[in-house]
Amino acid sequence: MSHARNDDPTGAAKSEIPEAPGAEVPGALEPAGEPAPPVPPVPGGKAKVKPTRISGTWIAVVVAIVVLVFLLIFILQNLDTATVHFLGISGSMPLAVAMLFAAIAGAALVALIGGARILQLRKQARRRK
Repeated sequence: MSHARNDDPTGAAKSEIPEAPGAEVPGALEPAGEPAPPVPPVPGGKAKVKPTRISGTWIAVVVAIVVLVFLLIFILQNLDTATVHFLGISGSMPLAVAMLFAAIAGAALVALIGGARILQLRKQARRRK
């Protein structure tokens, strides 16, 4: 923050135009207190940008699209009919679709068990408080 008129000891008047917030004058002295930590130089002159949640989401979307393309190729190459028997029920469906249902059922089972374990750990954590 600058004053309307701030003469230095040599008698030369400094600019009466207020400085913009965050503007730094090269060679200016640091204010009283702790000096600012030095900024390490970045190779190549460009600042490193931290990844954000949105960038992580876009990466996940691209990976999911690639996985779905491979899954589609797998299904189209395995259209042979398979007979499936489950709990006394039987039916016919393409082999790849039957394998996809089996994979989804396995993932759901793992998620169910994992969710139960997470709830168990949260309950223990609340008791310890």
